Parts: sequence; C-alpha cells; structure tokens
Amino acid sequence: MTTFTADAYQNEYLALGATEVNAVVTVTASDGGMADGDAPVPSANAAEIVIVDVSGSMASPRAKLRAAKDATAVAIDCIRDGVMFGVIAGSVTASPVYPSSGALTAASPATREDAKRAVARLKARDGTAIGNWLALANQLFTSTQGAICHAILLTDGQDEHETPETLARVLAECEGSFQCDCRGVGTDWEVSELRSIATALLGSVDIVAEPSGLADDFQAMIGQAMGKATNNVSLRLWTPQGASVAYVKQVAPTIEDLTERTTAVDALTADYPTGAWGEESRDYHVCIHVQPRDVGEEMLAGRLSLLVGDEVVSQALVRAIWTDDEQLSTRINREVAHYTGQAELADAIQEGLEARKQGDEHTATFKLGRAVQLAAAAGNSDTMKLLAGVVDVQDAHTGTVRLRRRVQDAEEMALDTRSTKTMRVQKPGP
Repeated sequence: MTTFTADAYQNEYLALGATEVNAVVTVTASDGGMADGDAPVPSANAAEIVIVDVSGSMASPRAKLRAAKDATAVAIDCIRDGVMFGVIAGSVTASPVYPSSGALTAASPATREDAKRAVARLKARDGTAIGNWLALANQLFTSTQGAICHAILLTDGQDEHETPETLARVLAECEGSFQCDCRGVGTDWEVSELRSIATALLGSVDIVAEPSGLADDFQAMIGQAMGKATNNVSLRLWTPQGASVAYVKQVAPTIEDLTERTTAVDALTADYPTGAWGEESRDYHVCIHVQPRDVGEEMLAGRLSLLVGDEVVSQALVRAIWTDDEQLSTRINREVAHYTGQAELADAIQEGLEARKQGDEHTATFKLGRAVQLAAAAGNSDTMKLLAGVVDVQDAHTGTVRLRRRVQDAEEMALDTRSTKTMRVQKPGP
C-alpha cells in the first residue's frame, strides 16, 4: 500500500506590510508495507500505448524507422503481464497496429510476440497530424476503467497537417484521461509542439538525437510507467478569506506550472492534478498573497492536502507570522531560494534560445549568460554542459559568455527540452 507524506519548508516570518508567503512542499510516496529489499508491486490495472510516427520522413534515413520499430519492440517486452496495451501508427491519420481490431489487449508472452511481429511490418508514408494520433489513443483508453493510462509518443517532424487549434482541442479532450511522454528523434521537430503536448498530458519531453538511442529511452520510460501504483493524485490548496494564490508549481524533478490547471472546489479551495505516482518524491512551490497583519499576529496562509481520488492522505500547513525583527523576516529559506533560482534558470535558457532564434544577439547573450551564472551557483553540472554547447563561457561567476557561431541543432534542442529539469535541493546531513 502506498503511503504519502507532505513536508513544508518556509520562512514563516514576514516583515510589516509584507503580503507574499512562499513555501516548498515535498511530497513523498512510498510503499509502507514493503519488506526490506523488495521491489514495489504495482497494480496490473494499467494500460500502455506506444504511438509511432510512420510519416514519410521516418524513412530518411532508413535507420530511423528501423530504430523506432526496434525501440517499440523493447518497450513491448517491458510491459507486465496483464497490462492492457496497444500500438498506434501515426501519419496524417492514425491506425491501430496491434491489436488490429482497435481494442487494447492484455499483455502476455503470446500477445507481446504478436505485437512485435505487427510492428516489424510498419512502413513510412504520408504526413503528420499528431492530434489524430492522440484522439485514437484517447478512444482506446476509454475502455480501461480505473486503469493507470500512459502513452509514449515518438515523432521526427512537425505537426504540419492540422491546425494548432485542432491539436489544442484534442489535447483538451485528452486531459485527465492519460499521461503521455513525448520524444523527438533527430532535429526536424518542434520543441514547443511536443512540450505543449507533454505539459497538457502531465508527461515529459526530450530529444533523442540519434535513432540508436531510442531503445534505451523507450525501456526507461516503460519501466517508469510500470512502476506507477497510485492514480488520480491531486493537490488541494485551501487559502483563507481575502487571500489569493499567485502560483502552484512543481519544481522537482522538473518544473511544471500547475497554476492554470486548477479546478475550483469552493470559493477558498482548488485542486491541482499531479497524475499517477510510483515510489518517488516531488517538490512543489506554493506562493500565496495574503492581507498584512500587525506585529506578532499569525495566520494559516494555506493548507495543502494530498488527495488520492477523494481521500485526503497527507497535509502540510503554510503559515505567516508578522514581525519587526529584521533578522527573522529577511532570513531566506534554503528550499525556496534554491527552487526560485532553478525556475529563473529555466526561464533564462528558454528566453535566451528564443532571442537567439530571432537574431537578437544582445538579449540572447544576456539571458544565456545569466543561465550560466545560475547553473554555476547551484552546482548544476549537467545544465552547464548543455549550455557549453551553445555559448563559450568566459566567466561563470559573472555570467560572461559569448554566443557560439556554429551550434549543432541537437545541442540547442537538448538544452531547450532539458531546461525544466531541476537539481534537487541538498538536504542537510545528520
């Protein structure tokens, strides 16, 4: 049985007249009934669909489609017995590859072998309309009542054969039905398109620059999906009369802004979806605006509850105390400071890359320099390596950089897609 804990980290002391309350809440899911050394045993009530791009561009080079088929076969082998699964081929239209009947089937040694044979026969053709692919996946998932539904979407190109409005409409229909991890192979696809899909469907987005890397990536994604044991987990935030929520963001392991994904419960309470959970920990940054009070007065600025379905399984409290002691009110909480910096880092990278794309070298240099400064200060070596593919770092401490004249598309796209991955705050040792 999965148990959840929620711990709030904040400096609850505010200066006189201050109205902004910040807290980082760490939510941890663990299997409380698991014996030492045992692995968690997720429910078989799960469903998995692999969506493979078979548009014409997947045939050039031929190794691309071959690698996609091999990776899909690896993913199929990783699906647990009893899990409902299927494979969809996507081009201008979407068609069920396996089962050909268009209904999901339970994984077994026999059905996995049948599915791999069907995938091996895939051929590239036509163009790309990703909305059709997602709509078919949504239709197939509707038959799996109560299941934890997950999809992998692979493409190598842009969504050229439908309008952005059509894709947005389909995404709205799919929200809450399933989660989707998106992967772009090569460098001819649009990061913003796949990010919009992953954001709406509570998934991830990343680049696989070389087709040879697909199999390992698919295996990792399926492994993570098969580890999910608890579905329909949401955050419920209550704030007092006169207060307002500035934002609610997941800040680790990746940055995801949940603020606009709210569902009102009543005038003071709202829910924010977080999808399915396995054994893992995530951090959330909550910012609340409150009415200021007098010295010594204390208030409950927010109550963050974790819900599985409609059941409250854990809570964390966000407090505010007004003081005229400057030492107390100016103390910066390390968790809040860390993730504020990580959010600024992601923004600086994305804004810098966009400015570079628009030919604004001054803004690009300033923003990417600031990103280098923030990554260096946080000790974020992975992001520093990615930044080094786009800029020459002259002084990381001051953020002094020079734009590289020749930048590989894959390096720029890797920096973009991974800009929202954060480094966890280091907890003090015993």
